[in-house]
Amino acid sequence: MTERGEVQVRAGEEGDLPDLTDIYNHYVRETPVTFDIEPLTVDARRPWLLSHPKDGPHRLLVALDAESNRVLGYATSSPFRPKPAYSTSVEVSVYLAPDACGRGVGTLLYERLFDALGGEDVHRAYAGIAQPNEASVRLHARFGFRRIGTYGEVGRKFGRYWDVAWYEKPLGC
Repeated sequence: MTERGEVQVRAGEEGDLPDLTDIYNHYVRETPVTFDIEPLTVDARRPWLLSHPKDGPHRLLVALDAESNRVLGYATSSPFRPKPAYSTSVEVSVYLAPDACGRGVGTLLYERLFDALGGEDVHRAYAGIAQPNEASVRLHARFGFRRIGTYGEVGRKFGRYWDVAWYEKPLGC
C-alpha cells in the first residue's frame, strides 16, 4: 500500500490527538483546504475528537503506518447540519500527512469509512472542496461523488477569496 509497508486503519483514540492536530494544522497554515486561519491546540481539538465515537454515523478513522505506528492521516464523517431533519446526512473529509499524499492512504480511509457507514442510518454523504483541489476532486469522484454546486468566493484566506464546490454521494438507506 505505501512505499514502506502496510497501512492499518482503526478508530481514532485520545492518544492520536497530537498527531491529528499536527496534520490538520499543516492544512491550516499552508493551504486553503480548511478555512480555519489560526492553528489549533490539542485541547481545542479534543471536543472534535470526542464528537466522533467508535460506532454510529459520525466516525473518525485513523491510518497508521504498520511498521512505525506513525499516523498517516484520518477520515471523518460528521453531522452535515445541526437540525434534526439532517440526521441522515453526513459531511465527510480526509486529511493526510503531507508525505502520505499520493500513496493510496486517502483511498483506503474512504473505503473503510464508507464500509462502516453502510450499516448506519445514513442516506447521503457530502463533501465541500475548496477550489482548486484536483487531488480531492479525483478522490471523491472515485467514490461516486458528483458535483452538485459551488459557493462562489465563500471564504477568505491568505488575502484572497476561495470557492467551495459541493459534492454528494448516495449511501445505503
